[in-house]
Amino acid sequence: MKIVSYNVENLFRRAKALNEDEATAKKINGEIAELNSLLKKTVYTPVDKTRIVALLVVLGMQKSDTGAFAELRKNKGKLLSRKPGTHEITIVAKGGEDWIGDVVHKLEPVDEIAITNTGKVIAAVNADIIGIVEAEDRISLEKFNKQVLKNVGGTPYKHVMVIDGNDERGIGVGIMTKTGYTISAMVSHIYDEDATGKIIFSRDCPEYLITTPNNEKVWVLPNHFKSKFGGDTAPSRNKRKAQSERTAAIYNALLNAGQDKIVVLGDLNDTPSSLAIQPLFDLTDLKEVTDHPTFKSGTYAGKGTYGTGTVSNKIDYILLSPALYARVTAAGLYRKGAWTASNRWDMLPDLKKEIHAASDHHLIWCEIG
Repeated sequence: MKIVSYNVENLFRRAKALNEDEATAKKINGEIAELNSLLKKTVYTPVDKTRIVALLVVLGMQKSDTGAFAELRKNKGKLLSRKPGTHEITIVAKGGEDWIGDVVHKLEPVDEIAITNTGKVIAAVNADIIGIVEAEDRISLEKFNKQVLKNVGGTPYKHVMVIDGNDERGIGVGIMTKTGYTISAMVSHIYDEDATGKIIFSRDCPEYLITTPNNEKVWVLPNHFKSKFGGDTAPSRNKRKAQSERTAAIYNALLNAGQDKIVVLGDLNDTPSSLAIQPLFDLTDLKEVTDHPTFKSGTYAGKGTYGTGTVSNKIDYILLSPALYARVTAAGLYRKGAWTASNRWDMLPDLKKEIHAASDHHLIWCEIG
């Protein structure tokens, strides 16, 4: 049984802001989040209305509902009016109950060659179970599976699932499994809260029960922890730590229920030595496949899974329960879909520019005997 974790960085369409430099993207994300928070208020005070107008202007929506990076989506009722000629905005809604809508990220297509290269990477590795990070939604992943993967000579997966999570930009976690590997049960944790009532998971930490051709029961928990995008700040570290603690608790609950074949995988957005993800190691008996004696990193010796592949860029994981770790027969990284300007590893033939990369992440895999 071959298990893979791969951050594909969206398949067809990606929030346009995410393709900007880190500081710009962080600013846009913050403005959209603040605007949506204000728009949800039951009553808009004069101060709220002034700030709503200011944010609409900053986001480029003074003249229309569509800006460079965001769109105002109105489903019912009326939020605002624009004065002809000057486009001066007046908030006419008294509060969030007077209209239905929100502000969403503007999307743009992913480069066509990059999409094809993503398919080539997944086809080349040919996993039985693959955890997918940053899938837009289930329909997009199914379309990729049936069209792109098939067109590059790969075998489409029998089962494709994404549970929509908490990220409004279409960055979710999902799973694909081959014929014989049935998704027998699913549990979502998008509503899990910490002691203060805050939602824990940035996306989700779904539990998928996979029944194998040999009728073994394997639990797979794909994840995508809080990013360092915009800086490794204390709030982001605390968020990852809370996510690590909750994932550890979910894992331990499965163990206590008698389930010993468990996989935690995905983009944890931090290095193994970081305090933020230490709960996954300190509070559980999970073992990392990069520590297995069979692990091979390819032509480049580093264990990093992102960007240049250095140790400081090790952020993608496959963590196994002891029962599965003991059965590992091979493990490694597949780097050919990632761009390298310094020829650290071999790249796919069509990967001639950085924009053509399948992903900035390197695929991590293991085989279970």
